Amino acid sequence: MSGTFPPTLFAGHHYGVAGLGRNGHAAVTALLTMGASVQAWDDRSEAREALAAHPHLKVAPFTNMLGLAALVLSPGIPHRLPSPHPLATMAMEAGVPILSDAELLFRALRAAGGRARFAGITGTNGKSTTTVLLAHMLACGGIPVAVGGNLGPAALSLPLLPDDGVYVLEMSSYMLERLERLHFDAACLLNLTPDHLDRHGDMTGYTRAKMHVFDHQGPGDLAVLGATLPDYASLNRLLAPTRATVACISGADIPQCDFYCTPHALCDRHGVIADMTHVPDLPGTHNRENAAAATAMALHLGMPRAAVEGALRSFSALDHRQKTVGNHDGVRFINDSKATNADATARALACHERMVWIAGGTAKAGGIEPLAPLFGRVALALLIGRDAPVLARTLAQHKVPYRIVETLERAVPEAYEAARALGVDVVMLSPACASFDQFSGFEARGARFAALVQALVAKPEGTGTQ
Repeated sequence: MSGTFPPTLFAGHHYGVAGLGRNGHAAVTALLTMGASVQAWDDRSEAREALAAHPHLKVAPFTNMLGLAALVLSPGIPHRLPSPHPLATMAMEAGVPILSDAELLFRALRAAGGRARFAGITGTNGKSTTTVLLAHMLACGGIPVAVGGNLGPAALSLPLLPDDGVYVLEMSSYMLERLERLHFDAACLLNLTPDHLDRHGDMTGYTRAKMHVFDHQGPGDLAVLGATLPDYASLNRLLAPTRATVACISGADIPQCDFYCTPHALCDRHGVIADMTHVPDLPGTHNRENAAAATAMALHLGMPRAAVEGALRSFSALDHRQKTVGNHDGVRFINDSKATNADATARALACHERMVWIAGGTAKAGGIEPLAPLFGRVALALLIGRDAPVLARTLAQHKVPYRIVETLERAVPEAYEAARALGVDVVMLSPACASFDQFSGFEARGARFAALVQALVAKPEGTGTQ
């Protein structure tokens, strides 16, 4: 159902790639495979050494940008705020475009004569679940699909799809700022809360970056907007000149929306689409929002309406996103390590009436104060990481029981014992903080939590931490 791009597709084109992480390494490999010549650089020697030798690859620092068709700059390297990286400045002064690898995937497909479609998903929270859910739904509907971008495989590592296929891409604000031609046949902006403001200046700049997902849309395309977006009406008006179909989606019972959820069903203006009572891996209003968005896009892209419910039922939650990783003596352990800010954690806390909550790491601006309305659900908070004392002060002000335990190694057994003592059946890691103080990323943090839970579960029932 899928193939490889022609080996001479970018012959005669010279690209620069700066930053050789997941996206950069894949970009170098793909561009060389398509016939381009590439100059690549990363300050880390191990990243440079991971590249395979190739006659058209030059691994060297950039002294100028002469002859480059484009510079692929790692998403984490700024080209505007808070200050442009010197390589970005060099490229802009030379008139060399700074592009996302997703942009180059689109160009490669069109250069190869391919007509596969593109679906783009963005938002502050929920975009990973929505991306994977949409890909799952399309596959269940018999539509060839490749999924990646900010999540999973880098965009340029995806295969050549047939003309009836769909590329489903999770798009970060960093990636969206670096598009020129990429056209999404279906695009979605789920929600917006303050995040990455150092890179975008303020919420206006952040919103502007996110709205690039709708660039180049026109009649026949679908633009999906979450009902909770700040100033939804203004964003909707911004899309009017495109003449794309705009669909409002909600995870709540808002019949004015085009796609919405009652307590038991996913609906659109034509009636019930799917019974949601047997969809265990999409708990809470926020996941219902994800389901509504994915369904709107899937139907637009050709999925049969009758196949939606089965696809939702067979969906398995992503790792580190409210994923149950173990049960022990009636206590369920939930890994929500992906929740690196208060808004994401609020969505998780709202799904459970009572829990032992493991939180902490490197706090974001505002800390956990926005979670105060949900503190009544917390029987005990166990705090880890660098900013545990910061979180502790907020909890103390709201009279929430807490302990600073510093590490997951202490948190997991103490959480289990506390849950048993307090009669609570849920222990949830939903940190509301970044992970880099103790881990390489939220994935490593979640994996460590899951391993500790599995070690606990492996003990005979009733033994606790003995």
